[in-house]
Amino acid sequence: MTTEQRYRDLPLRSLADRLGGRLLAPDDADYDAERSPWNLAVDQRPAAIAHPQGVDDLRAILAFARDAGATVAVQPNGHGASSSLEGAILTRTRAFDRVEIDTDARTAVIGAGVQWGTVIEALAGTGLAVPSGTSRVVSPSGYLLSGGHSWLSRSAGLGAQSLRAVWMLRPDGTHERVDDVTDADTMWALRGAGGTVGIVTELEVDLLEAPTLFGGSLMFSADDGPAVLRAVRDAAADAPEGLGVFVSTMRMPDAPFLPEEVRGRSFTTVDVLARAEADLAPLDAVRAAATPIREQLGATTQAAMAAMSMEPEDPTPSRGGSIALEALPDRVIDELLDWRALPEQAALVSVTLRMLGGALDAPRRPGFATLAGASWLSMGLAPMFPGAPPEAGAASLAGLEALLRPHASERMVPTFLGEDDTLERCATDDDLARLRAIRDAADPHGVLHEGRLPR
Repeated sequence: MTTEQRYRDLPLRSLADRLGGRLLAPDDADYDAERSPWNLAVDQRPAAIAHPQGVDDLRAILAFARDAGATVAVQPNGHGASSSLEGAILTRTRAFDRVEIDTDARTAVIGAGVQWGTVIEALAGTGLAVPSGTSRVVSPSGYLLSGGHSWLSRSAGLGAQSLRAVWMLRPDGTHERVDDVTDADTMWALRGAGGTVGIVTELEVDLLEAPTLFGGSLMFSADDGPAVLRAVRDAAADAPEGLGVFVSTMRMPDAPFLPEEVRGRSFTTVDVLARAEADLAPLDAVRAAATPIREQLGATTQAAMAAMSMEPEDPTPSRGGSIALEALPDRVIDELLDWRALPEQAALVSVTLRMLGGALDAPRRPGFATLAGASWLSMGLAPMFPGAPPEAGAASLAGLEALLRPHASERMVPTFLGEDDTLERCATDDDLARLRAIRDAADPHGVLHEGRLPR
């Protein structure tokens, strides 16, 4: 009997009968649609897909998996997929949809199935902000438990640093509130190592005072890219913690579905978000280095910044690669942009460098994920357009990795790991040993899917 056949023969009917929610088996009509992750380039083929209605359903799923020799993998809405999930019960936690804002305490309780857009809408008019990512459709659960870098990370740290407590179902069936006082080891693991120690059902997070945000974008010609990137790099040395900056070199394909103003064009953008208008002062040096083609800056909101990022609202196939850098010397800037302009790198639509430092260098809570000591976070994106061979994008991402790897920081944040990367890219040997010990104690039977931490 093959491994695939073994898991197809699981007694799934017995689990379905115990659930208040839905269970899909491989021969069900909706299986193919529901097994797909957000990144359609990853081919997930779990043994079943569960939609639990509550904690009792989650307990039943864990008990079934333990008895059947299967595992449980949690994906609220498909982000962060990295493997086939063979032999796993893929569990969607969308029913855990609580959002509760305490404006006096400046905290929020967020269910594991909620999307960032819902939280941002709930905060409208409160004068508070949340350290969310650039996409409205990503779940806070996956984002925060994997580290999470945002526009606000220079003033608030990684998203995981905002995590005050969780409500978690342990592999033994215990559902309880966990914080740094009740279980410091578990909280350390949860701040970056994902669901390696349990199934999180709700999260309690800090909110930031942000009565008015200022932000937007400056667009420059591709020829001005070296001068712009140098100016931003130099400004980073004294940039206020309240300023977040993403610099991108864009190379858009000549595709009919793209807006006329960007179709087939190359350009450089400087996207910013500041907690006070005075925090935008470093942009004066960037304007002095080159004249923007277009500038859109002013009072803004988290919702407006999410819209500006143009993150896809629907699942798409793509390949990406990220690396944290210790520094960005002139030679690296020149090599990167010269390499970027080569015809064979056309499949690489964007290379973005996010300014680090500030609060990232001084985490206020213990956690597995950290970018302390890193200066820049590089991200390359190679979308997989219909009809286009994927090999060119994969080759460009490998070339970008080779170019930047000699300048890599010791640590990487799990949120931005590639499809085949493991948590070994993100930690020291001592931290990995500590994480494995915490996981083995919490899950001695291996009922939780290994995720990015190989057993």
